[in-house]
Amino acid sequence: MSDHVNNPNRKAPLERYRNIGISAHIDAGKTTLSERILFYTGMIHKIGETHDGSTTTDWMEQERERGITITSAAVTTNWKQVKNEGISKMFEGENFQLNIIDTPGHVDFTAEVERSLRVLDGAIVVFCGVAGVQPQTETVWRQATKYSVPRMCFVNKMDRTGANFNNVLDDIHNKLGANAAAILIPIGAEDQLRGQIDVVNQKAVMYADNDRLGSTYTVEEIPAELKEEAELAYHELVSRVADVDDELAEKVLMEEPFTPKELKEAIRRATITNKFIPVAGGSAFKNKGVQFLLDAVVDYLPSPVETVPAHAESTLDAEETFKITATDDAKPMVLAFKLWADKFVGKLVFIRVYAGVLKKGDTVYNPRTRKTERVGRIIQIQADQHTDIDAVYSGDIAAIVGLRNVTTGDTITSPDNDVCLEPPTFPETVISMAVEPKTKADQEKMSNALGRLSEEDPTFRVKTDEETGQTLISGMGELHLEIIIDRLMREFKVEADIGKPQIAYRETITAPAHGDGKLVKQSGGRGQYGHVVLKLEPQPAGKGFEFVDAIKGGVVPREYIPAVQKGIEDALKAGVLAGYPVVDVKATLYFGSYHEVDSNENAFKIAGSMAFKDGMREGNPVLLEPIMKVEVETPEEYMGDVVGDLSSRRGKIDGMDDQQGGGKAIRAMVPLAEMFGYATRLRSLTKGRATYVMEFDHYEETPRNVAEAVIAEKAK
Repeated sequence: MSDHVNNPNRKAPLERYRNIGISAHIDAGKTTLSERILFYTGMIHKIGETHDGSTTTDWMEQERERGITITSAAVTTNWKQVKNEGISKMFEGENFQLNIIDTPGHVDFTAEVERSLRVLDGAIVVFCGVAGVQPQTETVWRQATKYSVPRMCFVNKMDRTGANFNNVLDDIHNKLGANAAAILIPIGAEDQLRGQIDVVNQKAVMYADNDRLGSTYTVEEIPAELKEEAELAYHELVSRVADVDDELAEKVLMEEPFTPKELKEAIRRATITNKFIPVAGGSAFKNKGVQFLLDAVVDYLPSPVETVPAHAESTLDAEETFKITATDDAKPMVLAFKLWADKFVGKLVFIRVYAGVLKKGDTVYNPRTRKTERVGRIIQIQADQHTDIDAVYSGDIAAIVGLRNVTTGDTITSPDNDVCLEPPTFPETVISMAVEPKTKADQEKMSNALGRLSEEDPTFRVKTDEETGQTLISGMGELHLEIIIDRLMREFKVEADIGKPQIAYRETITAPAHGDGKLVKQSGGRGQYGHVVLKLEPQPAGKGFEFVDAIKGGVVPREYIPAVQKGIEDALKAGVLAGYPVVDVKATLYFGSYHEVDSNENAFKIAGSMAFKDGMREGNPVLLEPIMKVEVETPEEYMGDVVGDLSSRRGKIDGMDDQQGGGKAIRAMVPLAEMFGYATRLRSLTKGRATYVMEFDHYEETPRNVAEAVIAEKAK
């Protein structure tokens, strides 16, 4: 345990904090569970429903319409373990502060989950009692493993037809490769769901039929018909925890008795070190099992003091690294993990405090920009409700108003503390499209709106294509861009046309060539004279442009040589095939001539450009296309279909790896031109179970038939 100091002004000590995320596949019931947690903890007095569009955490219009979570919502609440006869609890009667983040389940919003997991200490992964482990569950699980987040599972929807707790538990073992065991087993299923077996204490928790809100329950002895199941579950739990916890293993081997409290302590140790996953079952919608799930969160998931210390490095010397432990008496180390434009208060910066205290009015420093700013307001977030607070302490999750020069992943600290926390990493964007404002007035509105949206969302990029002059927006998938465009039109009132995406091709030469450029203008007054002879050679891929001056005997005067180079560089911007930029060419200036009176810089600049174009035509020019590095993770049964599809897209398969928990990772190189619409195609090929990432790798010569089509299209 680290030596940490609690500030006397804080409401709850650090040990009584739980920062947890709720994540899962679409429709497993994350938002419904968050809603119930808020109700039972006394935060809200009326339960909202996703299908009515009335939940607390889904508050965006786009979320309420589609019934899905798009942006992760943060909520702060409190929980106290109540005393129940015959049930051992680890922290009875103590008040805990819970910071909960409800994260999206759709693959296009992976980044939201990613950045939330980065700042959380633990997670509840929700499963549907009918569907079990779904594709996106696997993705979320991988993300949690990446950041070493301790987690527990909640098998939800046990009231649904076809729900089966044991099947889901087997799924968790087989598909996710997790060392998991049940701590709360649902009693009954479908419409007969009556309560839960508390496996550790060997008691039954029965919910009253007449209380629709699930607030009334009784603790009873386990019914005789369930006794055997409860004992088997107990032995399974003890053996799985003893396998990874030495203290419990010793007691089991020596056949020493141990109390429920000692067993809980062992489960806690094993969960925090990521060696064990407790599993509970219930129904959030039917209000059964949520209170005991909250008890389990408090019992088994870590406080900020028990997690792995955050990693930080010096901005002055990357070799110098630090471990940031949670304590109030250190310099403030705060990570900005999300930005949000709120229509009432302006730019909200969501933060996680890793160490120290941050007060309203403090001057803070951003090591990335090397600038200082003042903290205007600190807000505790209750989804879209805001409560002003004076200070935040280590372990807190809150939001700041008043910081201008901050982006996702920035560190906020005290002045002159040049230390950065490790930011979350985000995948490269995979799909882009063009947006054109309809009127001049929309032009300005659109650029402001796109600037704000790209600030909020690190996986959304905006750039102007220099070649086509179009504004291109790129994101993680078609739904992601659909939501962005929807927000653009609805929130920011921008009228725009959405076009087809464009690909940035390049041109180069494949054979050495000579180019001759001569400008002679003699028409009254001073003439123009410049004459340049170049040798052009192809360079290795990625080498770029190189200029060599090989003039002997002053045939081109010294002062005009920079002008020749400038002329060639201008000509690089548009090649001779289809006007795309030229790359990887070496140009040697070796001969030319000049005129005593008529030569000047401008004449040599134009002559240089003419000579380059002349040589380019002679050097067997070709079109280059961007090649993407694609990695697809798919269940094994779809592997053949995925490989066949990639091959039909001119893809070259580089290799395949087995994954933990089953499944294959396929690596391939595929031209970008063939990857449009891939997200949708992959989903339909694999029933949505596969995921892919893609990033730019290199340029390669375009096959003749493809090149001819591109050149013809460009010539229209």
